[in-house]
Amino acid sequence: MPVIDAERGRAVARQLIRAFQTTGIHGKRSMPADLIPRSVTRGSLEHILFLTLTVSIDYMREANALWTSARRTFENEETRHLFSAADIAGTPLERIIRGLQKYRLSKKPDKDALIWKTIGETLHSKWQGDPRNFLRACQWNAEIILSRLRTETHMQGGRIIDDFPYLRGSKIGPLWLRILKDNGGLAKLHNLGRVPIPVDVHIARATFATGVVSGQYQGTMHEIAGYIRQAWCDSVRELTLSDRPVIALDVDEPLWHLSKYGCTKRAHSGRKCPRLESCMARDYCVHGAIIIRDGNVTLGTHI
Repeated sequence: MPVIDAERGRAVARQLIRAFQTTGIHGKRSMPADLIPRSVTRGSLEHILFLTLTVSIDYMREANALWTSARRTFENEETRHLFSAADIAGTPLERIIRGLQKYRLSKKPDKDALIWKTIGETLHSKWQGDPRNFLRACQWNAEIILSRLRTETHMQGGRIIDDFPYLRGSKIGPLWLRILKDNGGLAKLHNLGRVPIPVDVHIARATFATGVVSGQYQGTMHEIAGYIRQAWCDSVRELTLSDRPVIALDVDEPLWHLSKYGCTKRAHSGRKCPRLESCMARDYCVHGAIIIRDGNVTLGTHI
């Protein structure tokens, strides 16, 4: 079974956060969600809806392509209505399907459109079209927000429907909160130390490559994601930087950059990586196999 090395994780977290705040990870510091559509004010209702709806379909997607498509969809007057909760509620599903496909914002037309419409209708009918009203009802408390995302439902056609499909998930829920804090400027959000790191393929790969989770494993990403969340929870416990406690969400962006611009170039079967010599985490790079493909993971690493 995989092994968690929290002491190593603490050192990796310290190194990566400092690098991300200064020179960047492989020279990169910006995230795909950082750019906002033209004419939108950062932190406005339009911006919060843009972030909320886009992140709700951020599953099995290349992040740069997703957020680029979202901005193009918003900036086109013909499809901008897709980012208004009231307009979503009054728009037939078939039209939402077509609108999300115009700039390839949707990769799974029916599924993505249903997620989009359900969340839009929930916000319109229950929260006056503003996600911040839901956050306020949760006292801006991250732990309460995640709990209510998982449990809020409504009746539709005699069936119980989740209010926030996919936004309620173990990856997207925490990711939404980080994006609202970092990109939406919602400083009222608190108790973020209780939010687990959102695990995607990049977070997993960087966690394995740095040996924070190592050993032997063959199975699904879903099954090992719990180890990764626990690893970073343990690693940042009692860690402080610049006189501020570090939380697991602080490691999300640095790890994402480490993998996307570094660890993805690593050979599946070993430590050989063309970015190794210039990598700020090279002292922690482990030997052995790291293969992540189609939701499955093969891990065979040693330090």
